Amino acid sequence: MMRFVTTTVLAIGLGLAAVMPAAADKLPLNAISGYLNDLKTAKGEFTQINDDGSISTGTIYIKRPGKVRFEYNAPDSGIVVAGSNTVVIYDKKSNQPAETYPLSKTPLSIILAANVNLGQAKMVTGHNYDGTATTVRAQDPAHPEYGNIELKFTGNPVELRQWIINDGNGTKTTVVLGDLQKGGSLPNKLFDVGSPGQVNR
Repeated sequence: MMRFVTTTVLAIGLGLAAVMPAAADKLPLNAISGYLNDLKTAKGEFTQINDDGSISTGTIYIKRPGKVRFEYNAPDSGIVVAGSNTVVIYDKKSNQPAETYPLSKTPLSIILAANVNLGQAKMVTGHNYDGTATTVRAQDPAHPEYGNIELKFTGNPVELRQWIINDGNGTKTTVVLGDLQKGGSLPNKLFDVGSPGQVNR
């Protein structure tokens, strides 16, 4: 279980499982950056396809900048929380301490940044359009060894549909979402890395 959850922290993704409407053209990087910067809070269901082909489901909570929480449904028991510049992996069934990683060392930091700027030099290494969706592959320009994140968007309006992370160890994980409920208030206690498994809403 901990191996699965550890993989998850370096391979967290977003997307949408619904039918994707056609976009008129390839979305420019400034429009995608603007969409991410405008995404302050959101909640939704997700389905995760792991590197070994197994599938997990759960609920994601996003509070930009810097905060995200993944709660996995049974039979999985994992919780992954990013907050306070740290990512914590918590397994409710394990007696081992939670694992922690610097947020800056995961590709997740790219889209949780206070100011997402995909126009930054050497950040975007791929920008393609397949007739339906725009895919952007991005990395930390200073640390490409941390891996990259592939973001898939449709337009009219801009929506994030899929997110694949390729970590520095060659692991690939995809997560797709149901409809995101955007806006509203999410309590900071959801993103408390000190007690990730102890949240009463």
